[in-house]
Amino acid sequence: MKLHYQGKYNLDPETLPKRKHQPNAVKFKEVSSSKELAVIANTIGLVLMVILSIPILLVYKNDLLLYFDDVMLVFIFPILTMFPHELLHALCFKEDVYLYTNFKQGMVFVLETETMSKKRFIFMSFLPNLVFGFLPYCLSFLGTKYLMFALWGVIAVAMGAGDYCNVFNALTQMPKGARTYLYQMNSYWYILKINKNKFQKINLFCLFFVTLFS
Repeated sequence: MKLHYQGKYNLDPETLPKRKHQPNAVKFKEVSSSKELAVIANTIGLVLMVILSIPILLVYKNDLLLYFDDVMLVFIFPILTMFPHELLHALCFKEDVYLYTNFKQGMVFVLETETMSKKRFIFMSFLPNLVFGFLPYCLSFLGTKYLMFALWGVIAVAMGAGDYCNVFNALTQMPKGARTYLYQMNSYWYILKINKNKFQKINLFCLFFVTLFS
């Protein structure tokens, strides 16, 4: 994997690196613009923050005020993990990866043009959210001295809402054996076609040996 920093994203998908479409590639049923995705991701993120905050409030309802300063101190930590978050995505690729930023739009993302299996795509989407979100969140339940991780975990998990959309789309739309790739800002899946002539030759070859030694 080789990471290339491309600078500020100008919100024009046509300027993004892309690969040739695979034959019979199917576009994911997903929003087509970054603005629409931001609205959906922010909504999902807000819902997740509310849901994840409930167990924290129930477990530490008598300690939150005592440790309020410590909890609020780590408020900035999830923001600081934005770049490491994207780097963990990048580590899941084998070829060139391109990093873009647009701080005005609150955007930091990596983009690649290689294809990958359904399982690797799901793992790639989940990895940084497990490391920077769910892990700190779970640690916060080990005792009050770990309570500072609560807010970190809640915010970081919520920030991964766009990744969860990708996982949902892959699980519900990609058939078994399919591969996926990114074209501009949209994902596509396709099935590798087997060369029928080559397959027939292999079958004949196997049949010959079975007949020969039977």
